[in-house]
Amino acid sequence: MKQEKIILYLVVPCYNEEEVLDKTASVLREKLHRLQDAGKISKKSKILFVNDGSKDCTWKMICEWAKKDKIFAGLCFSRNYGHQSAILAGMMAAREKADAVVTIDADLQQDIEALDDFLKCYEEGCDIVYGVRNDRNTDGFFKKMTAGIFYKLMHLLGCRTITNHADYRLMSKRALDALAEFKETNLFLRGLIPTMGFQSDIVYFDVKEREAGQSKYTFKKMLTLAMDGITSMSTRPLELIIVLGFLTCLVSVGIFISCIWDWAHGQVVAGWTTTVASTCLIGGMMLLSQGIIGEYIGKIYMESKGRPRYIVESMILREDEEDSVEKNQGSVEEK
Repeated sequence: MKQEKIILYLVVPCYNEEEVLDKTASVLREKLHRLQDAGKISKKSKILFVNDGSKDCTWKMICEWAKKDKIFAGLCFSRNYGHQSAILAGMMAAREKADAVVTIDADLQQDIEALDDFLKCYEEGCDIVYGVRNDRNTDGFFKKMTAGIFYKLMHLLGCRTITNHADYRLMSKRALDALAEFKETNLFLRGLIPTMGFQSDIVYFDVKEREAGQSKYTFKKMLTLAMDGITSMSTRPLELIIVLGFLTCLVSVGIFISCIWDWAHGQVVAGWTTTVASTCLIGGMMLLSQGIIGEYIGKIYMESKGRPRYIVESMILREDEEDSVEKNQGSVEEK
């Protein structure tokens, strides 16, 4: 019995990528055509661009590419919902038609030649394949240092992240169906997906220089992603607050005993410096603890409202037997 070829969808999140989009579309199309000619994937395989509320001409360019070639499809958010939501929306849209989905950034820094190894792992039975960069030679000193601290901190807090893995991964339809069961609003896919289980493997690749434009991942966005990752995947910070509170109590008791000792022996207690220093120390720890607790309460509040993670304004998909089809006008992602 002849085995059917894999229907592969490439999901590409885009935010203000007009400078690099034409290059990206051409390179990805060429790669898919080579895989199709080699008999590794089906002719029904597609490239799905997800427009994350871009302010430039990104969506217009996606529509033009979709009209030129049916290998391209497009999904457009009603506004900017963030990189993680764009990836999730693309995967959820593709899982109905695809056997496997690969998510890849639009800047082409992730080596697309690694797709061959991804598919090999998939054929060997892996439901999830993680793309992991070999090194961080293309990063500056600050980004390299903060990335190292981030992964060490995540592991310390008990999060199952894959070191130096961003969002370049393959997931089978079975894994995507399981991912769809996770309903949380605060998404951290890099920590969530490794907790799902399933047979998985790692493919290493070299990172390339960005083709054009600038990275949209600012320091603020990286910091927000780190906070989301920690608070979404671990309660260890709350446990650390308990330890911190206990240690503070011990220190306070020690200071109190020391003051009683000095008073009993008739020694003059300076008082002012000790009082101010201890007050600032304890006050600072209390504010920090309240901030961490408040972050978790905020997460609970956002989850309890049950709002959709994103709203799809429109989607363009050309079927084999149809012309350009635009659908899902104003559709809302299901909770």
